[in-house]
Amino acid sequence: MTAIVQHLRYSAKQHLLRQLRHCHAAGLKTRYLIIINLVNGRPAGATADALSVGRSTVYAVAQRFRTAGEAGLVDRREENGPRKLDERYLAMLYEVVRSDPTDHGWRRPTWTRELLREAMRQKTGVRVHVATMSVALRRIGARRGRPKPIGGCPWSPQAKRRRLRAILRLVAQLRPDEVAVYADEVDIHLNPKIGLDWMVRGQQKKVPTPGQNQKRYLAGAQDTRTGELIWMEGEKKNSLWFLRLLWELTQHYRQARVIHVILDNFSIHDTLQVRVSLLTEQGRRLRLHPLPPYCPDDNRIERTWEDLHANVTRNHKCRDMKQLMRNVRVWLRRRNYELAKKPRQVAA
Repeated sequence: MTAIVQHLRYSAKQHLLRQLRHCHAAGLKTRYLIIINLVNGRPAGATADALSVGRSTVYAVAQRFRTAGEAGLVDRREENGPRKLDERYLAMLYEVVRSDPTDHGWRRPTWTRELLREAMRQKTGVRVHVATMSVALRRIGARRGRPKPIGGCPWSPQAKRRRLRAILRLVAQLRPDEVAVYADEVDIHLNPKIGLDWMVRGQQKKVPTPGQNQKRYLAGAQDTRTGELIWMEGEKKNSLWFLRLLWELTQHYRQARVIHVILDNFSIHDTLQVRVSLLTEQGRRLRLHPLPPYCPDDNRIERTWEDLHANVTRNHKCRDMKQLMRNVRVWLRRRNYELAKKPRQVAA
C-alpha cells in the first residue's frame, strides 16, 4: 500500500519526536502522533484505531502535512474570524444567567441552553451551537442547582438595612463582659430529606423511609465569638421550650453581664411567658434582638443547621428517632470540640 506521507530522513523524524515531547496542546500533540505513526509505516486505519480518531482525521492531517509541512499541523481556527465566546459575550451571559427568563420577556420561568442561546442571539447578534453554550456556561462557572424559596420581607428596604446594621454593630462592638448569640430552631425528621448525591451511570440510589414520620426539634444558640453551639432538644415547639434555652444560656454564661440573643420573629419568641421571664433576676441579663421578618440568611446559625442536614439528616438511613438523635448529638458535640481547638475569633 502506498504511504500517504512521504518518506522522511532520520533527522526529520527525530525533530518531530522532540517537538512532540515539548508539545502541551492536546490537539497539536495528536496531529504530531498521526504523522509520526504514518512516517513509521503504520497504515491510516491502524493509526486511527491506535489514537482513537477517525480515518478522515488521519487523511486530513496527512494532506495538511504534505502541503505545508510541519506548519500545517498548527491549529488554524484563528483563521475562522473573531472568537464568539469573547469576554464581552461571557460577561453578558453571566448577567443573563443570574436573572430569570421572565426578566427578559420570556414566558418560561427557568433557563435551558436552547433558551439561553436564543436570548444571547437577540442581545449580541452572535449565534452559537448548543454545545458551544455548554462550553460558555462552564467558563463562567454556571451550574444547575435548586433555587432557594424565600418569603418577602414586609419592611421597607431602609428599615431592614437599619435593623441589620444595628445588629452587626452590636456584634462588632461587644464588651468583654457581654455575649451575643444567634438563636433559631430546626426540625429533625425521621423521614429523611432527599438531597443530591453522586451516582454512576445507570444507578439511582434508594433511601428507605420509615413511613410514619416522627419529629424532634432543636433550639440552638450560636456564640458570635467562638461559634460554640448551645442547644436544647424538644418534642414540641412552645414558649416553655424556648425558655429552657434562655435559662441554659444564663447558666452557660454565668460571668456575662448581658447576653444578647439575635433571633427571628417566630411566635414563641414573643409571648407573655417570655416577657415575664425577662423581668426576673436572671432574665434581666437577657436582651432579645429580633431580625427583620423573613430574613433567614442574616441569622448565622442557619448555616450550622444546613451543615447539620448535610452531614446527618439528609438521605439518612436511621431506622428510628433514637438512632437519628444520637447521630445529631454526636455531630454537634464534635463540631463544638473542633471549634474549641481553634483560636478564638469573631464568628459573625
